[in-house]
Amino acid sequence: MDIALRACGLHGHVTYAPDDPEVRKRLHTDTAHGEAWRCLRCDGFVVGQPTHTGPPPTVLRGKAIRDRFITRLLALERIVRTVLFALLAFGVFRVRDARVHLQAAFEKDLPLLRPLADQFGWNPDSSKLVHEIDKAFSLSSTALTWVALGLAAYALIELIEAVGLWLGHRWGEYFAVVATSVFLPLEIYELTEKVTVFKLVALAINIAAVVWLLWSKRLFGLNGGGRAYRDEHAELDAVSAAAGMPA
Repeated sequence: MDIALRACGLHGHVTYAPDDPEVRKRLHTDTAHGEAWRCLRCDGFVVGQPTHTGPPPTVLRGKAIRDRFITRLLALERIVRTVLFALLAFGVFRVRDARVHLQAAFEKDLPLLRPLADQFGWNPDSSKLVHEIDKAFSLSSTALTWVALGLAAYALIELIEAVGLWLGHRWGEYFAVVATSVFLPLEIYELTEKVTVFKLVALAINIAAVVWLLWSKRLFGLNGGGRAYRDEHAELDAVSAAAGMPA
């Protein structure tokens, strides 16, 4: 399906009556059912009164529609990460405050699990999970505070990425590439510790996002750089593009 038609199906056509008579002739026609105006998004003529007059509306066309769809998908993925790491930060803060009570309860109740564990052939003394929990209790309150602050900072970075990508701002694209690239070595290192489907998918998404943003958005001089990016978006000007088509 044509992505412009899909967008018009979801949001409606965008027609415009300009003041310039020459441009107006390119965007207007008469039909048996009355006057019709060319949609600035999909280039089809729509019968009825124009939806916009006065200053020309800002309308995404062609490749720009697809790019906005992809960047907003990335923004939603960043929002999910923001919520996840914000909850983790909150959880660590809560555990830090209740660490002494939790450790006492853990050490008190663990021996009670042994008879039940023996029935299933599970030895708590050799359990990696139990050792990891015990190791967490050994961290000081200061260490846990730094862990929580680190998680909160990462959540904030993801939120800034999400806002910039959702709004389609140029700074958001640069910020997303830099912030994502900085954490790629850490994600790769985590895979050397333990490979999981979640880690693999997250790494693949981040690598694909960096490559796509660098090339498609022409960041850091790639693929023609900023000048090519501005020329491309000038060509996507809805009124100019539609007015330049045959009447």
